[in-house]
Amino acid sequence: MIPVRRAAAACLAVLLSACGGGFSPPPSSPTPAPTVPISAACNVLGAGVSGATAITNGTTCSSTNSPVVLINLRDTEGNAAGACSGTVITSRAVLTAAHCLDGAIGSARIFKGSGDQIAAESLHPFPGYRENDPNALDVGVLLFAQDVGTSTIPLLVNRDARVGETAVIVGWGRDLVQVGSTLRAGSTTISAVSATLLQTEVSTSNSSVCPGDSGGALLLQDAGVWSLAAVISANSTTACAFGSNFYANLRNPQITSFVLGLVPDARRQ
Repeated sequence: MIPVRRAAAACLAVLLSACGGGFSPPPSSPTPAPTVPISAACNVLGAGVSGATAITNGTTCSSTNSPVVLINLRDTEGNAAGACSGTVITSRAVLTAAHCLDGAIGSARIFKGSGDQIAAESLHPFPGYRENDPNALDVGVLLFAQDVGTSTIPLLVNRDARVGETAVIVGWGRDLVQVGSTLRAGSTTISAVSATLLQTEVSTSNSSVCPGDSGGALLLQDAGVWSLAAVISANSTTACAFGSNFYANLRNPQITSFVLGLVPDARRQ
């Protein structure tokens, strides 16, 4: 097992945990550069580029109609409890990380970059999820009583991710100078695949997740369609500029069953 730190815990402190599932150590050879240029990562969302700051080594995107949203969290007493990212998978459902919705969280609202925040009707972390469980499946779902009013992303459940293929990662986390709450996208390369996790490595040509990106999207292309293959979960260090990134694999049968049990009308690729 490799000790990892959640990419963006709901609480303000960084939490240490261990992640199981048989993922690999960092490859001995350099990770290949992704085939999608980092400068073009926002195009995957159908969004334009609005700046040049980083997810880490990424690009700031326009949030107009983006399916990746900011999640503002409050504890059971109504106090601000940090923020995560999430992906809209149907008009009334957002997929995020379970560690964003731990027992201390009482409510969540999403923000699309403009307009009013929208309160979730109910929060659903993966049943029995525990931060210190090395085999925990780090996914959760927010359900809404009204339409979110933005585009949606299909779930990639018809095939496994492949080592060496290009992925696009998207979240609302911080950049290297700790500026947050801005939608950013970057491109990277899958370095390892297990039944529970996907893994990528940070390099000068591969983007990385940062605090606040937890629950955001890892997208892969299938039959010309960019689809949600995994949920941003953790990284191997407290820094954003080096180490390994880990993502909850939506192809895991327990994760697929959990998500589709709550959101049976989610589009699938």
